[in-house]
Amino acid sequence: MSAAKRVKLTVAYDGTNYCGWQVQPNGVTIESVLNHHLSELLGEEIRVIGASRTDAGVHARGNVAVFDTTARMPAEKISYALNTRLPEDIRIQGSCEVAADFHPRFCRTVKTYEYRICSRRFPDPCSRLYSLFYYWDLDEKRMQQAADHLVGTHDFTSFCTSRPEITDHVRTIYSLDVLREGEMITVRVRGNGFLYNMVRIIVGTLLRVGSGRMEPEEIPEILAARDRSRAGETARAHGLTLVGIEYDV
Repeated sequence: MSAAKRVKLTVAYDGTNYCGWQVQPNGVTIESVLNHHLSELLGEEIRVIGASRTDAGVHARGNVAVFDTTARMPAEKISYALNTRLPEDIRIQGSCEVAADFHPRFCRTVKTYEYRICSRRFPDPCSRLYSLFYYWDLDEKRMQQAADHLVGTHDFTSFCTSRPEITDHVRTIYSLDVLREGEMITVRVRGNGFLYNMVRIIVGTLLRVGSGRMEPEEIPEILAARDRSRAGETARAHGLTLVGIEYDV
């Protein structure tokens, strides 16, 4: 038997048909599919540990997972072999061996998310799975003015769905850009970590600003209030994509 090694996967997926990342008793998830196919491929029970437990409908181009195995297959070959077994809406973008104590959730990271908004009079069926349709006119300059107030280190209690196990709501946003290309507006955010639904609530708040229902100058007051009811709605999941995770190792 070979010595155990820890393998890191970079995972891309279309989250449309899945109940999120984390294994659940009543639905198919990204984690459960990876566990099943890795176990069959390597001939031993595999349980992956994911870096980001994305919600149902959320997509990813660069989520990260690790697992331990005693299989002799070289770590860098596992991505190719696994992709021949996975469904077409999940693909491994790379695999490599990492230190035995590497944990994808307990390292210093920079995460990048994008949220896409299709701003037009009628829905575009070709973008319905990967962007939020929004029929109100949106002023992306006002949205950017509001976004600028969120850059930096803040208590984001007003911009998250409360979870009892999370008591520290301070996070750092390194950049938050609102970019328009024709009818598509992309909100791109980089930070050292994100609270539950934080990106989607930020987007919901920026939509209020862009549609004229809130002023950009209200953002500091919302942050200071530490009150979820002061911020905007939680934008729907399908517009969100985890672009990538950078590790400081």
